[in-house]
Amino acid sequence: MEDNKKYIDIGFAKLDINRNERRGYSEAVFCECKTNEQLIEIFSVLKNNNSNVIGTRASKEQYSALKDKFDNIRYNEEGRVITLIQQEIKRTGEIAICTGGTGDIPAAEEAAETAMFYGSNVKKYYDIGISGIHRLFDKIEEIKKANVVIAAAGMEGALASIIAGMVDIHVIALPTSVGYGASFKGLSALLTMLNSCAEGISVVNIDNGFNAGYSANQINRKISGVI
Repeated sequence: MEDNKKYIDIGFAKLDINRNERRGYSEAVFCECKTNEQLIEIFSVLKNNNSNVIGTRASKEQYSALKDKFDNIRYNEEGRVITLIQQEIKRTGEIAICTGGTGDIPAAEEAAETAMFYGSNVKKYYDIGISGIHRLFDKIEEIKKANVVIAAAGMEGALASIIAGMVDIHVIALPTSVGYGASFKGLSALLTMLNSCAEGISVVNIDNGFNAGYSANQINRKISGVI
């Protein structure tokens, strides 16, 4: 460990234990491309530092390896998110997470788990896409009660624009890699969201539910007066 205790050097990784003090939120562990042994060591060090731990893009195999070593560990299979909770999480405000279809749920679940881990309440409105837009209209008054909206959609990605045109709160557009060939694995949705004429939209990268949830949490907690 460095003398200033800003990070812990475990050889293959340098764990940023100062991030919570510096930025208000702890470091997340990107599980993809890491071995089970590496994850066990990382989770062990963070646990011993008395931290809550979140791991994204985790496989079932990785979860099984961690579950054998740690109590109080939880896995969201759809969102591929692992959480290890040691300190009580006090949640505030409300984030509305919407999807165009059921195919967008994995990215939305990653966003939801992230937002809840970092301290936000979440309400989910799944499968309310524009091909059956009456489903969105049925929920729009409830969605308006949130402090921020995440709109996850693939195909042409129009859901974010439609919602932003109907609410007075910030919308975070989350393009997903759902769609047929010409959707180019989420590129068409990304470009639609970037080119939206509706004001008040921010766009994260394709399938980046973590960043959508993290950013929405920052906005929600600021509005709620927590940060």
